[in-house]
Amino acid sequence: MLVDIIAGARPNFIKIAPIIEAVEAQRIAGVNIRYRLVHTGQHYDKKMSGDFFDQLGIPDPHHNLEAGSGTQAEQTAKIMIGYEQLLMEQPCDLCIVVGDVTSTMACSIAAKKMNNIKVAHVEGGIRSGDWTMPEEINRIVTDSITDYFFTTSEVANNNLRSAGIKDDKIFFVGNTMIDTLYKQMPRFQQPAIWTQYGLTDKGYIMMTLHRPANVDNKEKLQELITEIITSAKGLPIIFPVHPRTAKMLQIIGISADNLHVIEPLGYLEFNFLVKNAKAVITDSGGITEEATVMGVPCMTLRESTERPETCTIGTNELIGTNPANIAPAFGKLFAGEWKKGAIPELWDGKTAPRIVKHIVDLFGLN
Repeated sequence: MLVDIIAGARPNFIKIAPIIEAVEAQRIAGVNIRYRLVHTGQHYDKKMSGDFFDQLGIPDPHHNLEAGSGTQAEQTAKIMIGYEQLLMEQPCDLCIVVGDVTSTMACSIAAKKMNNIKVAHVEGGIRSGDWTMPEEINRIVTDSITDYFFTTSEVANNNLRSAGIKDDKIFFVGNTMIDTLYKQMPRFQQPAIWTQYGLTDKGYIMMTLHRPANVDNKEKLQELITEIITSAKGLPIIFPVHPRTAKMLQIIGISADNLHVIEPLGYLEFNFLVKNAKAVITDSGGITEEATVMGVPCMTLRESTERPETCTIGTNELIGTNPANIAPAFGKLFAGEWKKGAIPELWDGKTAPRIVKHIVDLFGLN
């Protein structure tokens, strides 16, 4: 049996690493399963792609579709054309897509249109309810043609049931991103900026921003960052900048003594800083999951989240996109009143083996 594992963007790489390892473990054990790693090239920058392969021990892709940049439609089209060509040359038995990026949707569509190849969606069923997010469209389209759903929470399970998906297609397995986190935590690396900026344990704020609602309008971005700088009470703010945000920061020219804008970091350096931060302020979904498992207070600058368990169980709180909400959130943090949080069910570092065992059973490979 040949399984295609699709990766295209930074969050995907974190999620596929343990799946590859679990497939290899089954193969070594004598199960007739092998994988083909397909990198779509959606993220092609070294810091957004190459470093993650190196640090997470992901083998070189069997194929790189080299989709590159472009509009949503252009990127989707290039990925679909490239993957369709690959499937025409050598079809697979199962296409595994992860997360909610453009590559996830594009490859699932190409697979289903190519002789109805089965599709498995890792992280199926998550929903934000925000149709202005490209990721929400990707999730809904992908789930509408998925055959097997591997889910991270009971909330995701119920989302799928509400859409008419039968229970025999839903497999509650946990979170592969957390598999990678647990495996790599002992290898976290202190980046050079630790000494450069005189950082101390729990003595700084980690920040990431990249969503259009926060960074595409220069006045809005300026208000948000100004409020964060003021509310941080002089604590250093470490801000690894996404390319989208970097362009806007150049336009607004904002600066402060405690604001440190840096280049994107590798996985090991970035999560070292998250783990040791006093708090994280972000608009990323994945970071809220990692912060929850590491017990770090997390403020999310969004009105909704597709990962509600990070709020109901974990350390995350939605504070919205209104800059006026930032000061009260920091006040709560500095008063020592932030919730401790807990780790959601099955976020135990053993998700990928559960996924692959289900695949082995579904295809009768025992």
